[in-house]
Amino acid sequence: MILLQTLSTDTLSAADSLGMNGGAQEIGLLDLLIKGGYMMIPLYLLFILAIYIFVERLMTLKKASKTPVHLLDQVKVLVSSGQVEKAKMLCADEKTPIANMIAKGIERIGSPLKNIEVSIENVGKIEIYKLEKNLSLLATVSGAAPMIGFLGTVAGMIQAFIAIAQEEGMVSPKLLSEGIYEAMITTATGLVVGILAYLGYNYLVTQVSKLVHRMEYASIEFIELLQEK
Repeated sequence: MILLQTLSTDTLSAADSLGMNGGAQEIGLLDLLIKGGYMMIPLYLLFILAIYIFVERLMTLKKASKTPVHLLDQVKVLVSSGQVEKAKMLCADEKTPIANMIAKGIERIGSPLKNIEVSIENVGKIEIYKLEKNLSLLATVSGAAPMIGFLGTVAGMIQAFIAIAQEEGMVSPKLLSEGIYEAMITTATGLVVGILAYLGYNYLVTQVSKLVHRMEYASIEFIELLQEK
């Protein structure tokens, strides 16, 4: 009985001690980000750049995809009735990639069908270039951030081992562990930034592909309209 009471007392004392030590060693997220060192600065900049590109492209794609569903039907009615100028004005008011392509085709009405197709295709290429603007930069961020994070970890590890080599006598485990976890912060941050940028890039590429498909479908329908005419 005395043995059980002694063990119980020792267990409670050890638990209290661990709880106190654990509370003392708690480190906030902001403290961790600060302890990452100077290599965290380019990672912060890349994160801000990735967020800016993603939001800006998302708004641009959302605006570009707002072409009315019945635009082609309205253009067909106007062109069939000879109201070409009204059809041009209708497309000019929309200011979307699909509307710009159709407007260029309307301007070329009277030319050979092959010339009209080439004109629409050229406008489509320009519009696609506008839609894909800065996407390659976002892809670069997704690849560069983890590499910069790893570089920061290597630099931090070198500094940690230099500090250990300069330490006289027994090396403190605390000194070793602090140097290592501070160095690993940059790798973790770089991976987070890279993953977010990669996911954002793939999402935007998917949205661009959907819009390009709609543009191709609209150009085909417009060419068929001219053939019927």
